[in-house]
Amino acid sequence: MAIKFQYNKTSLQQLDKQLKVRERSLPTIKSKESALRMEVKRTKDEMQRLELQLEKEIQSYNSMVALWNEFKPDLIKVNDVFLSSKKFAGVIIPVLDEINFEVGYYSLFNSPAWYTEGIQLLKLLARTGIEAEFTGMKLDLLEHARKKTTQKVNLFEKVQIPGYQDAIRKVKRYMEDEESLSKASQKIMRDNLEKRKQNGEEAKS
Repeated sequence: MAIKFQYNKTSLQQLDKQLKVRERSLPTIKSKESALRMEVKRTKDEMQRLELQLEKEIQSYNSMVALWNEFKPDLIKVNDVFLSSKKFAGVIIPVLDEINFEVGYYSLFNSPAWYTEGIQLLKLLARTGIEAEFTGMKLDLLEHARKKTTQKVNLFEKVQIPGYQDAIRKVKRYMEDEESLSKASQKIMRDNLEKRKQNGEEAKS
C-alpha cells in the first residue's frame, strides 16, 4: 500500500496521527482475533461431537429398520425452529433456542408398543441433525470473521504501521536537511555581510 504524503509539517502531523490510530487499535484487533480463533476451535470440536452423535443415533435407527415399515411417516414433523442472536467479539452469531415438533395423534392401545420410543428416537435424530447444521452455519460465520480480522492484523502490522513509520522518517529527514541547508545558507549570508562590512570599514580608513 503506497502511503501518500508531502514533505511538510502538516503532512507529518497527519502521518503521525494515522500511525497512532493504528498503533492504538492493533492490541484490540489482536485480542478479537485471539478470541475468534478460540471460538472457531471450540465450534469445530462441537461440530465433530454432533457428527459422531448423529452417526450413533443413525445406527440406533438402523437397528429398528424392520419395524419402520409399520410407522406412519407423517406422525412427527418439525413445526418450527426458534433462533436468536448474540454478539461475540463484535460478530453477530445465531443462537439455536428451541426446536418445536408436531406429533400427530396415535392410539396408545391400537398402535405398536414401540411407537412412543420411535417418536423419541426421530425427535433425537432431527434435533441432532438440526444442531449439526446450525453449528456448521455458525462455524462459517466465525471463520469468515476470523479471516477478516487476521487480514486486518497483518495489514496493520506488516503494511500500514511500517509504511507510516517509513513515511514519517522520510519527511523528518527531508525537513532536517532543509533546516540544515537553511542554517548553512544563513551562515554564508552572514559571513558575506561581515566581509562586506569589514571591507567597507577598511576602505574608509
